[in-house]
Amino acid sequence: MITGGDFYHVMTAMVPLYVAMVLAFGSVRWWEIFTPDQCSGINRFVALFAVPLLSFHFISSNDPYAMNMRFIAADTLQKLIVLAALMGWTRLSRRGSLDWTITVFSLSTLPNTLVMGIPLLQGMYGANSGSLMVQIVVLQCIIWYTLMLFLFEFRAARALIADQFPGLGGSIASIAVDSDVLSLDGHRDGVIEADAEVKDDGKVHVTVRRSSASRSDVFSRRSAATPRASNLTNAEIYSLQSSRNPTPRGSSFNHSDFYAPRTSNYYEEDATAAAKPRFHFQAAAAPPTPKPAGPAKDLHMFVWSAAASPVSDAAATAALRKEDGGGDNEKAAAVDGEVALPPTSVMTRLILIMVWRKLIRNPNTYSSLIGLVWSLVSYRWHVEMPAIIAKSISILSDAGLGMAMFSLGLFMALQPKIIACGNSAAAFAMAIRFLIGPAVMAAAAIAIGIRGDLLRISIVQAALPQGIVPFVFAKEYNVHPQILSTAVIFGMLIALPIDLIYYVLLGL
Repeated sequence: MITGGDFYHVMTAMVPLYVAMVLAFGSVRWWEIFTPDQCSGINRFVALFAVPLLSFHFISSNDPYAMNMRFIAADTLQKLIVLAALMGWTRLSRRGSLDWTITVFSLSTLPNTLVMGIPLLQGMYGANSGSLMVQIVVLQCIIWYTLMLFLFEFRAARALIADQFPGLGGSIASIAVDSDVLSLDGHRDGVIEADAEVKDDGKVHVTVRRSSASRSDVFSRRSAATPRASNLTNAEIYSLQSSRNPTPRGSSFNHSDFYAPRTSNYYEEDATAAAKPRFHFQAAAAPPTPKPAGPAKDLHMFVWSAAASPVSDAAATAALRKEDGGGDNEKAAAVDGEVALPPTSVMTRLILIMVWRKLIRNPNTYSSLIGLVWSLVSYRWHVEMPAIIAKSISILSDAGLGMAMFSLGLFMALQPKIIACGNSAAAFAMAIRFLIGPAVMAAAAIAIGIRGDLLRISIVQAALPQGIVPFVFAKEYNVHPQILSTAVIFGMLIALPIDLIYYVLLGL
Protein backbone atom coordinates (compact mmCIF):
# COMPACT_ATOMS: atom_id res chain seq x y z
CA MET A 1 0.00 0.00 0.00
CA ILE A 2 1.34 3.42 -0.97
CA THR A 3 1.55 5.82 2.00
CA GLY A 4 1.86 9.58 2.18
CA GLY A 5 5.53 9.19 3.03
CA ASP A 6 6.13 7.12 -0.10
CA PHE A 7 4.45 9.76 -2.21
CA TYR A 8 6.58 12.46 -0.59
CA HIS A 9 9.80 10.59 -1.40
CA VAL A 10 8.79 10.40 -5.04
CA MET A 11 7.98 14.08 -5.23
CA THR A 12 11.24 14.95 -3.45
CA ALA A 13 13.14 13.12 -6.18
CA MET A 14 11.20 14.54 -9.12
CA VAL A 15 10.09 18.10 -8.31
CA PRO A 16 13.65 19.55 -8.40
CA LEU A 17 14.09 18.21 -11.93
CA TYR A 18 10.87 19.82 -13.10
CA VAL A 19 11.87 23.06 -11.36
CA ALA A 20 15.02 23.14 -13.53
CA MET A 21 12.93 22.48 -16.64
CA VAL A 22 10.38 25.20 -15.80
CA LEU A 23 13.12 27.74 -15.04
CA ALA A 24 14.71 27.08 -18.42
CA PHE A 25 11.34 27.35 -20.16
CA GLY A 26 10.59 30.64 -18.44
CA SER A 27 14.07 32.00 -19.15
CA VAL A 28 13.32 31.85 -22.87
CA ARG A 29 9.56 32.09 -23.23
CA TRP A 30 8.61 34.50 -20.42
CA TRP A 31 11.67 36.46 -19.32
CA GLU A 32 13.74 36.37 -22.55
CA ILE A 33 16.99 35.85 -20.65
CA PHE A 34 18.59 33.54 -23.23
CA THR A 35 18.78 33.95 -26.99
CA PRO A 36 18.69 30.90 -29.29
CA ASP A 37 22.46 31.15 -29.80
CA GLN A 38 23.02 31.16 -26.05
CA CYS A 39 20.72 28.15 -25.74
CA SER A 40 22.90 26.45 -28.34
CA GLY A 41 25.96 26.96 -26.17
CA ILE A 42 24.22 25.56 -23.10
CA ASN A 43 23.02 22.52 -24.99
CA ARG A 44 26.48 21.96 -26.44
CA PHE A 45 27.93 21.93 -22.94
CA VAL A 46 25.31 19.42 -21.85
CA ALA A 47 26.00 17.17 -24.83
CA LEU A 48 29.79 17.29 -24.58
CA PHE A 49 30.39 17.25 -20.84
CA ALA A 50 27.45 17.09 -18.41
CA VAL A 51 25.55 14.06 -19.71
CA PRO A 52 28.57 11.96 -20.80
CA LEU A 53 30.14 12.44 -17.38
CA LEU A 54 26.79 11.70 -15.74
CA SER A 55 26.60 8.46 -17.71
CA PHE A 56 30.16 7.59 -16.72
CA HIS A 57 29.39 8.27 -13.05
CA PHE A 58 26.36 5.99 -12.93
CA ILE A 59 27.87 3.19 -15.03
CA SER A 60 31.27 3.17 -13.32
CA SER A 61 29.69 3.06 -9.85
CA ASN A 62 27.39 0.15 -10.70
CA ASP A 63 28.56 -3.40 -9.94
CA PRO A 64 28.43 -5.28 -13.26
CA TYR A 65 28.90 -8.61 -11.49
CA ALA A 66 25.64 -8.13 -9.58
CA MET A 67 23.44 -7.43 -12.59
CA ASN A 68 19.92 -8.83 -12.43
CA MET A 69 19.84 -11.13 -15.43
CA ARG A 70 16.08 -11.73 -15.24
CA PHE A 71 15.40 -8.01 -15.38
CA ILE A 72 17.77 -7.62 -18.34
CA ALA A 73 16.16 -10.62 -20.05
CA ALA A 74 12.69 -9.10 -19.62
CA ASP A 75 13.82 -5.78 -21.05
CA THR A 76 15.49 -7.51 -23.99
CA LEU A 77 12.46 -9.73 -24.61
CA GLN A 78 10.16 -6.70 -24.69
CA LYS A 79 12.24 -5.06 -27.39
CA LEU A 80 12.52 -8.26 -29.43
CA ILE A 81 8.75 -8.82 -29.26
CA VAL A 82 8.05 -5.29 -30.48
CA LEU A 83 10.67 -5.51 -33.21
CA ALA A 84 9.40 -8.89 -34.45
CA ALA A 85 5.80 -7.65 -34.50
CA LEU A 86 6.75 -4.52 -36.44
CA MET A 87 8.81 -6.46 -38.98
CA GLY A 88 5.93 -8.87 -39.49
CA TRP A 89 3.57 -5.93 -39.97
CA THR A 90 5.94 -4.39 -42.52
CA ARG A 91 6.14 -7.66 -44.45
CA LEU A 92 2.44 -8.55 -44.39
CA SER A 93 0.69 -5.19 -44.57
CA ARG A 94 0.80 -2.54 -47.26
CA ARG A 95 0.62 0.08 -44.54
CA GLY A 96 3.78 -1.24 -42.95
CA SER A 97 7.00 0.63 -43.61
CA LEU A 98 10.54 0.86 -42.32
CA ASP A 99 9.92 4.44 -41.21
CA TRP A 100 7.02 3.45 -38.98
CA THR A 101 8.90 0.42 -37.71
CA ILE A 102 11.69 2.70 -36.49
CA THR A 103 9.31 5.25 -35.00
CA VAL A 104 7.04 2.80 -33.18
CA PHE A 105 10.03 0.85 -31.88
CA SER A 106 11.46 4.09 -30.45
CA LEU A 107 8.17 5.09 -28.87
CA SER A 108 7.44 1.74 -27.28
CA THR A 109 10.84 0.58 -26.05
CA LEU A 110 13.30 3.46 -25.53
CA PRO A 111 12.33 5.58 -22.50
CA ASN A 112 14.27 8.38 -20.84
CA THR A 113 15.99 6.10 -18.34
CA LEU A 114 19.07 8.15 -17.50
CA VAL A 115 17.56 11.55 -16.75
CA MET A 116 14.08 10.56 -15.51
CA GLY A 117 14.26 6.86 -14.71
CA ILE A 118 17.03 6.78 -12.13
CA PRO A 119 15.70 9.51 -9.79
CA LEU A 120 12.06 8.49 -10.22
CA LEU A 121 12.54 4.78 -9.56
CA GLN A 122 14.89 5.47 -6.64
CA GLY A 123 12.18 7.63 -5.10
CA MET A 124 9.58 4.92 -5.63
CA TYR A 125 11.42 1.68 -4.87
CA GLY A 126 14.71 2.61 -3.24
CA ALA A 127 18.39 2.70 -4.20
CA ASN A 128 18.42 -0.82 -5.65
CA SER A 129 16.06 0.25 -8.42
CA GLY A 130 18.59 2.90 -9.44
CA SER A 131 21.12 0.13 -10.06
CA LEU A 132 18.59 -1.62 -12.30
CA MET A 133 18.08 1.58 -14.29
CA VAL A 134 21.83 1.90 -14.82
CA GLN A 135 21.80 -1.59 -16.33
CA ILE A 136 19.11 -0.43 -18.76
CA VAL A 137 21.21 2.65 -19.59
CA VAL A 138 24.20 0.47 -20.46
CA LEU A 139 22.13 -1.73 -22.77
CA GLN A 140 20.52 1.28 -24.44
CA CYS A 141 23.83 3.01 -25.14
CA ILE A 142 25.72 -0.03 -26.34
CA ILE A 143 23.05 -2.17 -28.04
CA TRP A 144 19.74 -0.47 -28.75
CA TYR A 145 20.92 2.94 -29.89
CA THR A 146 23.42 1.19 -32.13
CA LEU A 147 20.57 -0.86 -33.58
CA MET A 148 18.64 2.36 -34.19
CA LEU A 149 21.59 3.83 -36.07
CA PHE A 150 21.84 0.64 -38.11
CA LEU A 151 18.17 0.91 -39.13
CA PHE A 152 18.50 4.60 -40.00
CA GLU A 153 21.59 4.06 -42.12
CA PHE A 154 19.99 1.04 -43.80
CA ARG A 155 17.06 3.27 -44.70
CA ALA A 156 19.45 5.93 -46.03
CA ALA A 157 21.37 3.33 -48.04
CA ARG A 158 18.16 2.06 -49.65
CA ALA A 159 17.16 5.59 -50.57
CA LEU A 160 20.59 6.35 -52.03
CA ILE A 161 20.60 3.19 -54.16
CA ALA A 162 17.01 3.73 -55.28
CA ASP A 163 17.80 7.31 -56.32
CA GLN A 164 21.16 6.75 -57.95
CA PHE A 165 21.04 3.19 -59.29
CA PRO A 166 17.39 2.14 -59.79
CA GLY A 167 17.21 -1.42 -61.02
CA LEU A 168 20.99 -1.87 -60.89
CA GLY A 169 21.50 -2.34 -57.16
CA GLY A 170 21.78 -6.10 -57.43
CA SER A 171 24.81 -5.82 -59.74
CA ILE A 172 26.86 -3.71 -57.31
CA ALA A 173 29.83 -5.68 -55.97
CA SER A 174 31.20 -3.08 -53.54
CA ILE A 175 30.45 0.35 -52.14
CA ALA A 176 33.33 2.48 -50.87
CA VAL A 177 32.63 5.61 -48.84
CA ASP A 178 35.13 8.43 -48.49
CA SER A 179 36.24 9.13 -44.94
CA ASP A 180 34.59 12.57 -44.81
CA VAL A 181 31.09 11.15 -45.44
CA LEU A 182 29.49 10.66 -42.04
CA SER A 183 26.06 9.53 -43.17
CA LEU A 184 24.44 8.11 -46.28
CA ASP A 185 21.51 10.42 -45.70
CA GLY A 186 22.72 13.01 -48.19
CA HIS A 187 20.46 15.89 -47.21
CA ARG A 188 22.00 15.86 -43.72
CA ASP A 189 25.63 15.44 -44.74
CA GLY A 190 26.17 17.96 -47.51
CA VAL A 191 26.43 17.16 -51.20
CA ILE A 192 26.99 13.46 -51.88
CA GLU A 193 28.06 11.98 -55.19
CA ALA A 194 27.70 8.30 -56.00
CA ASP A 195 29.85 7.12 -58.93
CA ALA A 196 29.83 3.64 -60.45
CA GLU A 197 32.39 1.95 -62.64
CA VAL A 198 33.44 -1.50 -63.77
CA LYS A 199 36.94 -2.34 -62.59
CA ASP A 200 39.37 -4.99 -63.79
CA ASP A 201 37.42 -7.76 -62.09
CA GLY A 202 34.46 -7.02 -64.36
CA LYS A 203 32.17 -6.05 -61.46
CA VAL A 204 30.33 -2.82 -60.67
CA HIS A 205 31.97 -0.79 -57.88
CA VAL A 206 30.43 2.33 -56.35
CA THR A 207 32.17 5.20 -54.60
CA VAL A 208 30.25 7.65 -52.41
CA ARG A 209 31.96 10.96 -51.76
CA ARG A 210 31.21 14.39 -50.40
CA SER A 211 31.76 17.41 -52.65
CA SER A 212 33.30 20.77 -51.93
CA ALA A 213 31.29 23.96 -52.56
CA SER A 214 33.11 24.85 -55.77
CA ARG A 215 32.94 21.31 -57.02
CA SER A 216 29.22 21.25 -56.28
CA ASP A 217 28.61 24.41 -58.32
CA VAL A 218 30.60 23.10 -61.27
CA PHE A 219 28.90 19.75 -61.03
CA SER A 220 25.45 21.33 -61.07
CA ARG A 221 26.27 23.24 -64.25
CA ARG A 222 27.72 20.18 -65.96
CA SER A 223 24.79 17.95 -65.06
CA ALA A 224 22.39 20.45 -66.64
CA ALA A 225 24.20 20.27 -69.98
CA THR A 226 26.33 17.16 -70.45
CA PRO A 227 26.20 14.55 -67.70
CA ARG A 228 29.46 13.12 -66.40
CA ALA A 229 29.67 9.47 -67.35
CA SER A 230 31.46 6.64 -65.64
CA ASN A 231 33.11 3.76 -67.43
CA LEU A 232 30.37 1.26 -66.62
CA THR A 233 30.39 -1.46 -69.28
CA ASN A 234 27.17 -1.73 -71.36
CA ALA A 235 25.59 1.10 -69.41
CA GLU A 236 26.81 4.58 -68.72
CA ILE A 237 25.85 5.87 -65.34
CA TYR A 238 25.45 9.59 -64.94
CA SER A 239 25.68 10.56 -61.30
CA LEU A 240 23.54 13.30 -59.89
CA GLN A 241 23.71 14.88 -56.49
CA SER A 242 21.80 12.77 -54.02
CA SER A 243 21.64 15.69 -51.64
CA ARG A 244 18.93 18.29 -51.96
CA ASN A 245 21.40 20.97 -50.80
CA PRO A 246 23.19 23.14 -53.37
CA THR A 247 26.13 23.68 -51.02
CA PRO A 248 27.67 21.54 -48.33
CA ARG A 249 27.19 22.37 -44.67
CA GLY A 250 29.02 21.71 -41.47
CA SER A 251 27.18 21.38 -38.21
CA SER A 252 24.83 24.32 -38.91
CA PHE A 253 21.25 23.59 -39.81
CA ASN A 254 18.71 25.23 -42.10
CA HIS A 255 15.06 24.35 -41.59
CA SER A 256 14.03 24.97 -45.16
CA ASP A 257 16.53 22.65 -46.78
CA PHE A 258 15.96 20.03 -44.09
CA TYR A 259 12.39 19.52 -45.21
CA ALA A 260 12.73 20.48 -48.88
CA PRO A 261 11.39 17.82 -51.25
CA ARG A 262 13.99 15.44 -52.63
CA THR A 263 14.81 15.76 -56.31
CA SER A 264 13.79 12.42 -57.72
CA ASN A 265 15.60 10.51 -60.43
CA TYR A 266 14.19 8.18 -63.03
CA TYR A 267 15.71 5.47 -65.12
CA GLU A 268 15.14 5.43 -68.86
CA GLU A 269 16.61 3.65 -71.85
CA ASP A 270 18.10 5.75 -74.63
CA ALA A 271 16.57 4.14 -77.70
CA THR A 272 18.77 6.17 -80.05
CA ALA A 273 21.94 4.35 -79.03
CA ALA A 274 22.66 1.81 -81.75
CA ALA A 275 26.05 0.50 -80.73
CA LYS A 276 25.17 -0.37 -77.15
CA PRO A 277 22.34 0.40 -74.73
CA ARG A 278 22.83 3.52 -72.66
CA PHE A 279 21.07 4.32 -69.45
CA HIS A 280 20.81 7.81 -68.04
CA PHE A 281 20.08 9.08 -64.59
CA GLN A 282 18.22 12.33 -65.15
CA ALA A 283 16.56 14.72 -62.79
CA ALA A 284 12.78 14.68 -63.06
CA ALA A 285 12.61 18.25 -61.78
CA ALA A 286 14.89 21.24 -61.58
CA PRO A 287 17.05 21.52 -58.50
CA PRO A 288 15.39 23.46 -55.69
CA THR A 289 16.20 27.14 -55.41
CA PRO A 290 18.75 27.79 -52.65
CA LYS A 291 17.18 29.38 -49.61
CA PRO A 292 19.03 31.66 -47.25
CA ALA A 293 20.24 29.91 -44.16
CA GLY A 294 19.69 31.43 -40.77
CA PRO A 295 22.36 31.78 -38.11
CA ALA A 296 24.13 28.58 -37.09
CA LYS A 297 22.14 27.11 -34.23
CA ASP A 298 23.08 23.78 -32.72
CA LEU A 299 20.89 21.69 -30.46
CA HIS A 300 22.71 18.56 -29.42
CA MET A 301 20.06 17.38 -26.96
CA PHE A 302 22.22 15.05 -24.88
CA VAL A 303 23.91 13.35 -27.85
CA TRP A 304 26.71 14.57 -30.09
CA SER A 305 25.32 14.44 -33.61
CA ALA A 306 27.54 14.53 -36.68
CA ALA A 307 25.06 16.92 -38.22
CA ALA A 308 23.75 18.69 -35.17
CA SER A 309 20.05 19.19 -34.72
CA PRO A 310 18.94 22.79 -34.37
CA VAL A 311 17.49 25.14 -31.90
CA SER A 312 14.66 26.81 -33.79
CA ASP A 313 12.85 30.03 -33.17
CA ALA A 314 9.10 30.28 -33.65
CA ALA A 315 9.18 31.78 -37.13
CA ALA A 316 11.63 29.24 -38.50
CA THR A 317 9.72 26.32 -37.02
CA ALA A 318 6.42 27.62 -38.40
CA ALA A 319 7.95 27.83 -41.86
CA LEU A 320 9.33 24.34 -41.39
CA ARG A 321 5.89 22.87 -40.77
CA LYS A 322 4.41 24.69 -43.77
CA GLU A 323 7.08 23.27 -46.05
CA ASP A 324 6.84 19.75 -44.61
CA GLY A 325 3.39 19.11 -46.12
CA GLY A 326 3.41 15.34 -45.90
CA GLY A 327 6.94 14.89 -47.16
CA ASP A 328 7.50 12.05 -44.70
CA ASN A 329 4.83 9.92 -46.36
CA GLU A 330 6.21 10.51 -49.85
CA LYS A 331 9.73 9.75 -48.70
CA ALA A 332 8.61 6.63 -46.87
CA ALA A 333 6.85 5.38 -49.98
CA ALA A 334 9.99 5.87 -52.04
CA VAL A 335 12.16 4.12 -49.58
CA ASP A 336 9.87 1.27 -48.66
CA GLY A 337 9.08 0.18 -52.20
CA GLU A 338 10.76 -2.79 -53.85
CA VAL A 339 14.39 -1.76 -54.33
CA ALA A 340 17.04 -3.95 -55.91
CA LEU A 341 19.79 -3.98 -53.29
CA PRO A 342 23.41 -5.11 -53.46
CA PRO A 343 24.34 -8.45 -51.86
CA THR A 344 23.83 -8.75 -48.11
CA SER A 345 27.56 -8.74 -47.40
CA VAL A 346 28.01 -5.46 -49.30
CA MET A 347 25.09 -3.77 -47.54
CA THR A 348 26.15 -5.03 -44.10
CA ARG A 349 29.71 -3.82 -44.50
CA LEU A 350 28.54 -0.44 -45.79
CA ILE A 351 26.12 0.15 -42.93
CA LEU A 352 28.52 -1.04 -40.25
CA ILE A 353 31.11 1.44 -41.52
CA MET A 354 28.62 4.31 -41.33
CA VAL A 355 27.36 3.30 -37.89
CA TRP A 356 30.93 3.08 -36.63
CA ARG A 357 31.66 6.58 -37.90
CA LYS A 358 28.64 7.86 -36.00
CA LEU A 359 29.52 6.08 -32.78
CA ILE A 360 33.13 7.25 -32.62
CA ARG A 361 31.95 10.88 -32.83
CA ASN A 362 29.55 10.51 -29.89
CA PRO A 363 31.01 11.32 -26.44
CA ASN A 364 28.38 9.09 -24.81
CA THR A 365 29.90 6.10 -26.61
CA TYR A 366 33.22 6.68 -24.91
CA SER A 367 31.76 7.56 -21.52
CA SER A 368 29.60 4.41 -21.49
CA LEU A 369 32.38 2.07 -22.62
CA ILE A 370 35.02 3.58 -20.34
CA GLY A 371 32.59 3.52 -17.42
CA LEU A 372 31.78 -0.14 -18.09
CA VAL A 373 35.47 -1.09 -18.35
CA TRP A 374 36.29 0.76 -15.15
CA SER A 375 33.43 -0.91 -13.27
CA LEU A 376 34.60 -4.32 -14.46
CA VAL A 377 38.12 -3.59 -13.20
CA SER A 378 37.23 -1.83 -9.95
CA TYR A 379 34.64 -4.34 -8.76
CA ARG A 380 36.77 -7.33 -9.81
CA TRP A 381 39.97 -6.25 -8.08
CA HIS A 382 38.48 -3.68 -5.65
CA VAL A 383 40.39 -0.77 -7.12
CA GLU A 384 39.30 2.70 -6.10
CA MET A 385 39.46 5.64 -8.45
CA PRO A 386 42.04 8.25 -7.35
CA ALA A 387 40.30 11.02 -5.45
CA ILE A 388 41.65 13.77 -7.70
CA ILE A 389 40.08 12.09 -10.76
CA ALA A 390 36.84 11.20 -8.99
CA LYS A 391 36.32 14.78 -7.82
CA SER A 392 37.17 16.20 -11.24
CA ILE A 393 34.44 14.04 -12.72
CA SER A 394 31.88 14.58 -9.97
CA ILE A 395 32.05 18.36 -10.13
CA LEU A 396 30.41 18.17 -13.58
CA SER A 397 28.49 14.91 -13.31
CA ASP A 398 26.70 16.16 -10.19
CA ALA A 399 25.20 18.91 -12.33
CA GLY A 400 24.33 16.49 -15.12
CA LEU A 401 20.71 15.78 -14.16
CA GLY A 402 19.85 19.39 -13.53
CA MET A 403 21.57 20.60 -16.70
CA ALA A 404 19.89 17.90 -18.77
CA MET A 405 16.46 18.98 -17.55
CA PHE A 406 17.42 22.64 -18.03
CA SER A 407 18.45 21.88 -21.61
CA LEU A 408 15.15 20.12 -22.19
CA GLY A 409 13.30 23.17 -20.89
CA LEU A 410 15.18 25.39 -23.34
CA PHE A 411 14.23 23.07 -26.16
CA MET A 412 10.57 23.15 -25.14
CA ALA A 413 10.56 26.94 -24.96
CA LEU A 414 11.95 27.31 -28.47
CA GLN A 415 9.15 25.27 -30.04
CA PRO A 416 6.05 27.16 -31.21
CA LYS A 417 3.80 24.32 -30.06
CA ILE A 418 4.10 21.57 -27.52
CA ILE A 419 2.14 19.26 -29.83
CA ALA A 420 3.90 19.60 -33.17
CA CYS A 421 2.44 16.59 -34.99
CA GLY A 422 -1.33 17.10 -34.63
CA ASN A 423 -3.69 15.83 -31.96
CA SER A 424 -4.41 12.42 -33.49
CA ALA A 425 -0.74 11.61 -34.06
CA ALA A 426 0.07 12.84 -30.56
CA ALA A 427 -2.63 10.61 -29.06
CA PHE A 428 -1.22 7.67 -31.03
CA ALA A 429 2.31 8.40 -29.81
CA MET A 430 1.19 8.74 -26.19
CA ALA A 431 -0.76 5.47 -26.37
CA ILE A 432 2.31 3.66 -27.69
CA ARG A 433 4.59 5.30 -25.12
CA PHE A 434 2.49 4.93 -21.97
CA LEU A 435 0.18 1.96 -22.70
CA ILE A 436 1.57 -0.42 -25.32
CA GLY A 437 5.19 -0.27 -24.14
CA PRO A 438 4.36 -1.02 -20.47
CA ALA A 439 1.86 -3.71 -21.50
CA VAL A 440 4.45 -5.56 -23.59
CA MET A 441 6.99 -5.17 -20.80
CA ALA A 442 4.52 -6.63 -18.29
CA ALA A 443 3.93 -9.63 -20.56
CA ALA A 444 7.67 -10.13 -21.11
CA ALA A 445 8.48 -9.84 -17.39
CA ILE A 446 5.75 -12.29 -16.40
CA ALA A 447 6.93 -14.70 -19.09
CA ILE A 448 10.45 -14.54 -17.61
CA GLY A 449 9.03 -15.28 -14.18
CA ILE A 450 9.43 -11.85 -12.59
CA ARG A 451 7.11 -11.00 -9.71
CA GLY A 452 6.82 -8.50 -6.83
CA ASP A 453 8.70 -5.21 -6.79
CA LEU A 454 10.88 -6.24 -9.72
CA LEU A 455 7.77 -6.61 -11.88
CA ARG A 456 6.54 -3.21 -10.72
CA ILE A 457 9.89 -1.60 -11.51
CA SER A 458 9.86 -3.19 -14.96
CA ILE A 459 6.44 -1.77 -15.77
CA VAL A 460 7.02 1.72 -14.37
CA GLN A 461 10.35 2.16 -16.16
CA ALA A 462 8.64 1.18 -19.42
CA ALA A 463 6.15 4.03 -18.80
CA LEU A 464 8.81 6.73 -18.51
CA PRO A 465 8.71 9.61 -21.03
CA GLN A 466 10.29 9.28 -24.45
CA GLY A 467 14.07 9.08 -24.62
CA ILE A 468 15.96 12.05 -26.01
CA VAL A 469 18.43 10.20 -28.24
CA PRO A 470 15.77 8.61 -30.53
CA PHE A 471 14.37 12.10 -31.12
CA VAL A 472 17.81 13.39 -32.13
CA PHE A 473 18.16 10.51 -34.60
CA ALA A 474 14.65 11.11 -35.96
CA LYS A 475 15.48 14.78 -36.48
CA GLU A 476 18.78 14.05 -38.17
CA TYR A 477 17.35 11.45 -40.57
CA ASN A 478 13.96 13.19 -40.95
CA VAL A 479 11.87 10.19 -39.87
CA HIS A 480 8.73 11.52 -38.17
CA PRO A 481 10.63 14.16 -36.16
CA GLN A 482 7.43 15.98 -35.17
CA ILE A 483 6.03 12.84 -33.58
CA LEU A 484 9.21 12.21 -31.59
CA SER A 485 9.42 15.88 -30.63
CA THR A 486 5.87 15.74 -29.29
CA ALA A 487 6.63 12.50 -27.47
CA VAL A 488 9.60 14.13 -25.75
CA ILE A 489 7.96 17.45 -24.83
CA PHE A 490 4.34 16.52 -24.15
CA GLY A 491 5.40 13.14 -22.77
CA MET A 492 7.64 14.84 -20.23
CA LEU A 493 4.74 16.97 -19.02
CA ILE A 494 2.32 14.10 -18.49
CA ALA A 495 4.82 11.40 -17.52
CA LEU A 496 4.95 12.16 -13.80
CA PRO A 497 1.19 11.88 -13.16
CA ILE A 498 0.99 8.79 -15.37
CA ASP A 499 3.89 7.11 -13.57
CA LEU A 500 2.32 8.00 -10.22
CA ILE A 501 -0.90 6.32 -11.36
CA TYR A 502 1.06 3.18 -12.29
CA TYR A 503 2.85 3.39 -8.94
CA VAL A 504 -0.39 3.57 -7.00
CA LEU A 505 -2.22 0.91 -8.99
CA LEU A 506 0.69 -1.55 -8.86
CA GLY A 507 1.02 -0.95 -5.12
CA LEU A 508 -2.57 -1.90 -4.35
